[in-house]
Amino acid sequence: MLYINVRIIEDDVTAEQKAAVIAGITDVMVRVLGKNPDSTFVVIDEVPLENSAHKGKSVAELRKQTKA
Repeated sequence: MLYINVRIIEDDVTAEQKAAVIAGITDVMVRVLGKNPDSTFVVIDEVPLENSAHKGKSVAELRKQTKA
């Protein structure tokens, strides 16, 4: 069994976009590593803006600064 965990910032990602990410990752594992898609699990975790940071500041705070 192959388990892949993808973490993205919670940012209005649609169900269709998530499906495309899952399909793409599964395809890469099949093509590159020869994995069986029937035993490949992809899980997407969405991380709130306040729970992710860059350069010592939360992404929520950084986005507020760029809008100002």
